[in-house]
Amino acid sequence: MNYPESLVFGLDIGTRSIVGTVGYKQGDLFYVVAQRAKEHETRAMLDGQIHDIAKVGETIRYVKEELEEAIGQKLTDVCIAAAGRVLRTIQVHVEEEFSAERSVTDEDIFSLNTQGIESAYNEISNDEDDSMRDMHFYCVGYSVVRYYLNGYQMGNLEGHNARKIGCDLIATFLPDDVVDGLYKAVSIADLNVANITLEPIAAISLAIPEMYRMLNIALVDVGAGTSDISITKDGTIVAFGMIPKAGDAITEAVCQHCLVDFNTADQIKKDAENADKVVYKDIIGLEQTITTDDLSKATEPVINEMADLVAAKIKELNGDKSVSAVFVVGGGGRMKGYTEALAERLGLLPERVAIRGREVMSKVIFQHEDLTIDSLLVTPIGICLSYYDQSNNFIYVSFNGRSVKLYDNGKSTVIDAAMQAQFSNEDLFPKRGTPLHYSVNGVARMQRGEPGESAQVFVNGAAADIHTEIKDKDQIKVIESTAGNPAHLEIGQIPEYGSTMDIVINGQTISLPKFASVNGELQSEFYEIKSGDDIHMVDFYTVAQVIEFMDVVLNPQMNVYVNNKKADMDTPIYANFDVVWTLEELKLDDYENDSEFDKLPDGDEDIEYKRPEESEAYETTFADRHEGNATYEEEADSDDSKAGGSETNTSKSLADAGIVHDITVEVNGEPVILSGKAEYVFVDVFAFIDFDLSTPQGSAVVTTLNGHDAQYMENIDEGDKIEVYWQK
Repeated sequence: MNYPESLVFGLDIGTRSIVGTVGYKQGDLFYVVAQRAKEHETRAMLDGQIHDIAKVGETIRYVKEELEEAIGQKLTDVCIAAAGRVLRTIQVHVEEEFSAERSVTDEDIFSLNTQGIESAYNEISNDEDDSMRDMHFYCVGYSVVRYYLNGYQMGNLEGHNARKIGCDLIATFLPDDVVDGLYKAVSIADLNVANITLEPIAAISLAIPEMYRMLNIALVDVGAGTSDISITKDGTIVAFGMIPKAGDAITEAVCQHCLVDFNTADQIKKDAENADKVVYKDIIGLEQTITTDDLSKATEPVINEMADLVAAKIKELNGDKSVSAVFVVGGGGRMKGYTEALAERLGLLPERVAIRGREVMSKVIFQHEDLTIDSLLVTPIGICLSYYDQSNNFIYVSFNGRSVKLYDNGKSTVIDAAMQAQFSNEDLFPKRGTPLHYSVNGVARMQRGEPGESAQVFVNGAAADIHTEIKDKDQIKVIESTAGNPAHLEIGQIPEYGSTMDIVINGQTISLPKFASVNGELQSEFYEIKSGDDIHMVDFYTVAQVIEFMDVVLNPQMNVYVNNKKADMDTPIYANFDVVWTLEELKLDDYENDSEFDKLPDGDEDIEYKRPEESEAYETTFADRHEGNATYEEEADSDDSKAGGSETNTSKSLADAGIVHDITVEVNGEPVILSGKAEYVFVDVFAFIDFDLSTPQGSAVVTTLNGHDAQYMENIDEGDKIEVYWQK
């Protein structure tokens, strides 16, 4: 028979056997002119990976010579495929945080995806398995499982305002040594590789026509040792996966049930596909008969387990959700009940999970001896058809003067070459200047630097970008991106700066701004924060700092009192504290009547004010706070006594009479006896309780009297309820 000169030779190099197919394409039809197969004589291949290159090479030579004899022509070039089971699939989570909230752009999303692929590549490269550590990998596909906007799941990030974006991404890699092993094996048979693809891609090229690849479909190739899975969406293959359980597991179940050897069990499996019962001999030599229904019951547990694993992997690869349909190829998937079990676990109608065989080969014409046209032929013929696509191959490009081998999936771009050349992702996108690390009130913070310029990209001397598509022998030059200016931040720009605290000075409420302490030293709002700075917002002033802030000069002879206790220049003053300065030596007994306070200086001769216009606010003396205090009214007390008044009234009577007496109040739920005075004010309590005002244990002191905010000079009486504590 006369054949066209442009015959295509495809090899399906499997774990159990090698299948060679020769054919040609005319129009929409592919003509198969010859096909030969040979099983491995030894365990030269395990799980789709070549272990004995020489043995596999000799088997390839045998298949090649058989085909040459059948077609009467020499074969020099061959199309091959790497097994899906040798692919490494990694899922990673990556995040990108912006210096300020802004709208997410398409470039941000692309950068995030690239960061995910690079992270997955690094994870494989740093694998704890020593055998994987020195291997080189090619990224052959990736899929974004889900995006995150400020920590919450989001379908599409573009256009949303965000401070932080993230994604879960699945990337699939092909080990370099697998490719090298295939190349060396075919070279032993005096063949050159014309095209290399992946077995799942080869199967899809025939099982799923291009018009259907816009749909979200899974292809499951159930082989001998593994079930290889690939997912299509938006016109391309987005993810690959593998389950280490397939046809051999079913065969082993048949071995156990029928008490036969592995090869006999495999034949029983095949015979049961087209018959209601199968006759065989067990290991004793006795002839046995088993119905297909009984065989199905025996293999049902294994089939259910396979369906569980495959369905779970499909959902994982597809973003934790099911697909629209599943196509099954390979011999292992033809067992009764498998497609139904898989459909149930994916929540699909039974007809949505279908075995693809003869129905997908309507455009394949077999010109040689009769073959059983079924799902076993999908991958071998798909390998031949991939030659005509020419998109699934390895190409060589020059990247910054270095030759790089790149897996070409038909959409290779500059960034694919950059990743294969291990050009850092951060050198492609604008770098931020040095960040600023500091802490505020013990909480670590970071201010990001300013962004720089993107990398400059040239392809064959012409200006390009990272999205520019590339082809074999392209010359790529990338000048790495630049870093922006370092982060710059002044104390006045942090949110905590600018808050205030109120204190009472000589009867006037004064609002004081809270200052910032940096590494133990007070700094102004214009202080430029440095990396490592420990910033604390100061929630107290010393007496000296209050005087300095008010811009006054005190008479050196004046005494200063904080909450009715004599203080010095270093005494701390917190929010709501009461401060008095006077020339007099104040004692607790000085509060007995107002006439004593009338003798105090009115202030003008004791305080020099640098701002005269404010002097009126500070002239009030300690005595002014008690102007109008109640005096003894004998008649009123007499009336109360006659009426048999309460202990509180008795206490008031004693106070009005100027008689020293004790009172009992409740402080923080505990009774406290105050003694030694005729009249008591709130601050007297501090002399009778264990409460250290000199050692701050919070941001301010909270004081209440009978449920309301207390004033330090407010009168207290028998039975009053008081609370005093530090505000945390």
